[in-house]
Amino acid sequence: MTAVLFDFSGTLFRVESTDSWLRGALATADVRLTEAESTAAVRALEAVGALPGGGGPARVPEDLADTWPIRDRSAALHRAAYTGLARQVPLPDPALHDALYDRHMTPAAWAPYPDALEVLRALRQRGVPVGVVSNIGWDLRPVFRAHGLDPYIDAYVLSFEHGVQKPDPRLFGIACEALGADPHRTLMVGDDRRADGGATALGCGVHFVDHLPAADRPDGLRPVLDLVS
Repeated sequence: MTAVLFDFSGTLFRVESTDSWLRGALATADVRLTEAESTAAVRALEAVGALPGGGGPARVPEDLADTWPIRDRSAALHRAAYTGLARQVPLPDPALHDALYDRHMTPAAWAPYPDALEVLRALRQRGVPVGVVSNIGWDLRPVFRAHGLDPYIDAYVLSFEHGVQKPDPRLFGIACEALGADPHRTLMVGDDRRADGGATALGCGVHFVDHLPAADRPDGLRPVLDLVS
């Protein structure tokens, strides 16, 4: 393999906990909850899968049934899907549902996996081009810049910017073209076997990592270095 594509959430970065997410949004909105209210809200938000990048919903509400499967094709659909999930949870200020969505787009809401910088730096030293291919509804480039990883990324291919979402092989094709890479010599690294596995239709190799909290996956990316030349 002579080029590498990485997924974003659950692969290079992990989103904060639901508790941290809620506290960050509350602080921005200057809204206070008691500890009991906060704990109950965290549990309810987790139950409905409202945190983008966290666990998905066990059940998609009927009014989101058409939006959910295509949520990553546009910024509007992505926001509608996740604020729709969040609105299942009553909060003291209705504006908090949008504040929660806004919070998850901030660099403070994300942390790179412990070995992400090491692996990306090693690939750059080897002259291996690197792209990020993500199903997402917002521009994640500021997250990479804030955490010092942007200098190691040669191309960002984001679903909402192209109206195409993984596992559609067209998104991987756009990434390979941006890197000037042969798909048959390109490795896709991700945590979602269905979405990221779509790269195989283009001829790419795939390597999967576990979507775990950052502290529980200190070296999950390092095997990538053994798979590229």
